[in-house]
Amino acid sequence: MWIAISALNLAFAVILGAFGAHGLKKIASPEQLTWWQTATDYFFYHALGLLALGILSKVIPQLPIKTSFLLLQVGILFFCGSLYIMALGLPRGLGAITPIGGALMIAGWLLLAWNALKYAK
Repeated sequence: MWIAISALNLAFAVILGAFGAHGLKKIASPEQLTWWQTATDYFFYHALGLLALGILSKVIPQLPIKTSFLLLQVGILFFCGSLYIMALGLPRGLGAITPIGGALMIAGWLLLAWNALKYAK
């Protein structure tokens, strides 16, 4: 299941990246395009991270990854989603959600590190 969710994230990242490069480029401001690019970059990085977690769950089934995976997934939705929404011209106030998404992604990686250290003992 984790690998399938990761693959869907990666597919959406490609779709959204292509839309930004081709469809949005003609109608968005430079600032909006920067938000879109940042969202797409982080979407790709963290979707690849989700894929790595999915693979880790198969290689080291004892390593608890569920909470890290969920934190990263929700972080992607909040961080990237808010940037995509702002880039489409919706209220900039939604940018207040962006740091929450970033904090969730950081928490997901830190939790993975913690669990990996506990597993290594």
